[in-house]
Amino acid sequence: MSYRTAAAQTQAMPISHRLLAVSVAAMWGLNFIAIDASLGQFPPFLLVALRFAIIAVPTLLLVPRPRVPVRWLLGYGIGFGTLQFLFLYWGMAVGMPTGLASLVLQSSAPFTVLLGAVAFRDRVPARQLVGLGVATLGLAVVGWSQAQAAAFAPFLLVLAGGFGWAIGNVSNARARAANPLHLTLWMSVVPPVPMFALSLAVEGPDAIAAAFVPGPHMVSALVGLAYTVLIGTLVGSGIWTWLMARHPAGVVAPFSMLVPVVGLSASAVLLGEDIEAATALGAALVIGGVLWGALRKANAPTPVGAEGPPASTRERVGS
Repeated sequence: MSYRTAAAQTQAMPISHRLLAVSVAAMWGLNFIAIDASLGQFPPFLLVALRFAIIAVPTLLLVPRPRVPVRWLLGYGIGFGTLQFLFLYWGMAVGMPTGLASLVLQSSAPFTVLLGAVAFRDRVPARQLVGLGVATLGLAVVGWSQAQAAAFAPFLLVLAGGFGWAIGNVSNARARAANPLHLTLWMSVVPPVPMFALSLAVEGPDAIAAAFVPGPHMVSALVGLAYTVLIGTLVGSGIWTWLMARHPAGVVAPFSMLVPVVGLSASAVLLGEDIEAATALGAALVIGGVLWGALRKANAPTPVGAEGPPASTRERVGS
């Protein structure tokens, strides 16, 4: 078996592939702006149902079901598709700033490590533990700053979304799908029915009907929904999966840390959201901690073709 170092792998990644990775991070960072626009017209639970129904219908008709255990497909769909976006959209609808939502959702990384260690006894290297501690400290700083701004409940909702993403991550990793994109598409089949039912029970038929009445926010909401489905999910995840198939996850995954950078910057420029000093400090700790953990194998030799995407980064289509 031949070996090469992660540094050599990074050097072997063509500049065009790096630009593709940066472009995906930009797509996912802007995804939060699109979600914010859609929430101006659609209630959050209905919006989650619509987002995945649009993908689920053609998937059922055109895409063969991946040959993976049903429990992992359901776990991926319930955690990644249902719980993540239920709590993310809910948190944003009740006041979580758009840019901060893109940051707090990165809690999926430490949550994934903890779930893997507790539920499946995955080994956690010391370097990753340090990164986990730093990222957790950063989330605590952000939570404290949001508590001071009376926005702690939305913060907790988005944090719960990160935990849902982590459930999806460990399920995704253990599904071991031969075609990860097919698994991602079939994951989209799980959320629509429970989310439509939840929307009907909680938001009510009147709110659902009102969401489809043309109004001042309808066009921007539909554009946002189209962006989320076509660009954020299909194009973004398609490119990411293509890159993951050609490079070790340790080389590709760190580019995902540009997502909250883009999200925070775009929210500040396009939505006029202010970033306080404490929040900026927390953001730096979260990004730095997760990045440190993602680069834990930087000095270790890696078997060519042997390293699969880690559970925390295998599918980054959640934004």
